[in-house]
Amino acid sequence: MKWVKDVQAGIPVKSWCDKVEPEALEQATNLANHPVTRKHIALMPDCHVGYGMPIGGVIACENAVIPNAVGVDIGCGMVAVETNCPAKKLKSMEKRRKIMDRVKEMVPAGEGHAHKSVQEWDGFGQYLDSLPEGPKPEWPANLDRKNLGTLGGGNHFIELQTDETGIVWLMIHSGSRNLGHKIASHYHNKARKLNEQWHSDIPSKDLAFLPADIKQGQYYIRDMNFALAYALENRRRMMQCFKNAISETAKDIEFLREVNIHHNYAALENHFGKDFWIHRKGATSAKEGETGIIPGSMGTPSYIVNGLGNPESFMSCSHGAGRRMGRGEASRSLNIEDCNKAMEGIVFDRWSKFRSKWKKRGDKKLYDLSEAPPAYKDIENVIASELDLIEPMVKLRPLAVVKG
Repeated sequence: MKWVKDVQAGIPVKSWCDKVEPEALEQATNLANHPVTRKHIALMPDCHVGYGMPIGGVIACENAVIPNAVGVDIGCGMVAVETNCPAKKLKSMEKRRKIMDRVKEMVPAGEGHAHKSVQEWDGFGQYLDSLPEGPKPEWPANLDRKNLGTLGGGNHFIELQTDETGIVWLMIHSGSRNLGHKIASHYHNKARKLNEQWHSDIPSKDLAFLPADIKQGQYYIRDMNFALAYALENRRRMMQCFKNAISETAKDIEFLREVNIHHNYAALENHFGKDFWIHRKGATSAKEGETGIIPGSMGTPSYIVNGLGNPESFMSCSHGAGRRMGRGEASRSLNIEDCNKAMEGIVFDRWSKFRSKWKKRGDKKLYDLSEAPPAYKDIENVIASELDLIEPMVKLRPLAVVKG
């Protein structure tokens, strides 16, 4: 951990990141000068620029919540399951491909892909029953009900892995899908309007806040918690499909411990002797003895870790490797042969064509390499930078992966 000296005024910034990019540093400076942030700003080793707040950032707010400090994918997180299956049983690339193809039949993957019919879940009714009398919010809509149990796009993944003892693990990265985005956008817009009415002295409109003790703040917290429950259920359902798929190939497989956690959320916690709304945006809770998951990039190792409860990070750690280049930059600058080499021995769907929204003139032949391993920081360096926050327990190597 080191102090960031380039921050102008405000509360201190502490960083576990080797080098904070200028745009992310500007965002950290805004947070350091925000009227509701307290103690210091913590930047995890996977820190990179986000919307309003750096991804890989942790802040403590006094009696307030900042929707964009949680982010649009509320409840994005990880689920991992340890099995008793020896990886040598899945040595064949054909067997691994069969499992992942079966997963794809059961789990819609990619932006805009959902189940054809609405999914039943008691959580929908429990949420609606808990609402006060009066107008109901626009969620959960039919799309939210169809999205339950789907992967989404971007950096979300379903991965077959092996630990260093040769045992198979299952891992999934996903969140609350479109539901979280709607909730985040709705309350950010409300916060902006209120902050303008109050003439709030905030350093960026992207960091509009809601006091936690007013109606709008309480409604955001309520709906954020609904999105967290939805995200947990979303991952649980996909993991059940993954278990079913691998059971068809590994007939005697048993599923042992399971970990299901968030890394985009806010929670009321006690730190330094006082209650704060701790916002973790692309950061994992790492309280003493708490099990966490830090995934690598596509094709690189992931880690199951044990939290050390370091107060300086608000008992948090990184949520992954962290990007070292933007999506468009990666697809324009990376070499496809190098990306294929980084995925050697791993079952995956080959690179798709570059999305038109990132294209520049003359880029028609480009492939989307935005999720390739070279687009991300070195996970080993990330882990090494936070050994005062976590203890690595299990190192996992990928065998096969489905990307959104």
